[in-house]
Amino acid sequence: MKHRTPADAMRLARDIYAREIRDKAEQAHDGEFVAIDVDSRRWRFADSELAAARALRAEVPEAVDVCVLRVGYRAAVSLGGGTLRSGS
Repeated sequence: MKHRTPADAMRLARDIYAREIRDKAEQAHDGEFVAIDVDSRRWRFADSELAAARALRAEVPEAVDVCVLRVGYRAAVSLGGGTLRSGS
């Protein structure tokens, strides 16, 4: 296994998702989370990020670079849409 930066691991996970998972997952698992081990190229779906990561780690305990994506979304989570400015 190679040591990767988090950004490199996520880039690889997104590539694996696009090539191997998206077409199989988008309709059946829309809105769920998928945890991807970039070394073994294995993945598991679940209703939460934590559940997906735990399911994958149970199957691949030696996994180092595990990334979680949300099926059908560009981002796994949203941080709200308010302004950062205080009262004007």
